[in-house]
Amino acid sequence: MKIRGTSHIAIGVSNMEQSLKFYRDLLGLKVTLNDPQENPGGMLAKVQGEQQPRTRHGVYLRWEDGPDATFIVLSEDHPVSGSAIKLNQVGIHHFAFWVDDLEATFERVKAAGVPIVLPPTVAGTVAYGEPEGGKVMTTLFRDPDGIVIQLDQRV
Repeated sequence: MKIRGTSHIAIGVSNMEQSLKFYRDLLGLKVTLNDPQENPGGMLAKVQGEQQPRTRHGVYLRWEDGPDATFIVLSEDHPVSGSAIKLNQVGIHHFAFWVDDLEATFERVKAAGVPIVLPPTVAGTVAYGEPEGGKVMTTLFRDPDGIVIQLDQRV
């Protein structure tokens, strides 16, 4: 098997409207599918001791089009359960995007009151599989559910 790229990243969210304000309105991703589902797959959830239909609301977002373009799926499941893991815990603790406007995006995110993990910082690109001497600027911040998002830009 040869992996060609990432298909999509699925993110469980606790409040779809808050998450859309973050990913769509603040980061600029475009919604390509809004898919609310009642009782997907006939699943039931126990809510206050009673079996109730489980609902899932999926929203698909993209930053570019194309058959192999990576996309994000925000998934709000009711009842909501769990919370984001902390940076460097077991599991997927953050993901990163290459961007062309890191400083401008950082300023928008900061002005919106988004929790900052790491302000824009310049480091080498060896960890990115590149030879010594290259530089990348990176920043990390949290989405509305506390999931860490990283932005990278070559400088």
